[in-house]
Amino acid sequence: MALARAATGRVSVLGQLVHNEAVIGRLQKAGVEVVDSLTEINGNEVMISAHGVSSSLKSNLRMNEVDFVDGTCPLVERLHRVVKRLVGHGFHPVIIGKRRHVEVRGVTGDLEEFDVVGAVDDVWKIKPHKRIGVVAQTTCPLERATRFLRIIRNRFPESEVRFVDTICRFTKERRRVAVELAKMSDAIVVVGGMNSNNTRELASLCRTHCNRVFHVMSKNELSAEWFDDSDTVGITSGTSTSDEDIDGVEQWLRYIGAGRHKTMQMAGSMSYLSRSA
Repeated sequence: MALARAATGRVSVLGQLVHNEAVIGRLQKAGVEVVDSLTEINGNEVMISAHGVSSSLKSNLRMNEVDFVDGTCPLVERLHRVVKRLVGHGFHPVIIGKRRHVEVRGVTGDLEEFDVVGAVDDVWKIKPHKRIGVVAQTTCPLERATRFLRIIRNRFPESEVRFVDTICRFTKERRRVAVELAKMSDAIVVVGGMNSNNTRELASLCRTHCNRVFHVMSKNELSAEWFDDSDTVGITSGTSTSDEDIDGVEQWLRYIGAGRHKTMQMAGSMSYLSRSA
């Protein structure tokens, strides 16, 4: 893999490989350069991030004879294919997600016209079309996508609105299990990057079922004062969180629990929840 040669300084990651500051920091210490545009590459080999890029950008890399490794998540690749197929069948593409998110920018980079729906107001900006094809950012909560889909269909009752579910099944399962975990816990620790959309969504979801939810990037941000002697503590994490950071949090909690003679129980850990890189 290209990142194995990072120590030589020959690898540039185009965009954040994952939305996790700790992981990106470790890559940078190993010699990996994180760049936002082609002009910053400086002759290095390039790795495309998991969030993907447009086909036109890949063509640009080939035209300029830039060696690159495509690290696009297979589920993001499927999203690209679904959108291309919908457009090919005459559907106006609508993406439910965050307009500025790198994944959405990659999907829309090859489209002549499209709409991105991140709020109800965005639905009212969509012009009438005979056929409307709706997909979602892969980390979008299913309930949010379903709500926006219902609004779009109500807004255009005369249109053929086709929805293709492009949401990551690991994200769905992680959210389902996180709800179960939050309901049985006195406190939840959510491990993951502060700029990770799916991790923030997970923390928000847990807060609807548990009063004390702590979003941290690593064990270094934990405080023993957050927990009581009889607490049942659950652990979950975002999809881009490394095993190292998850294990570190769990070990820290177990150590503190034993050291203070607590009865803190690990109600769940990532060995119980779905894990994905």
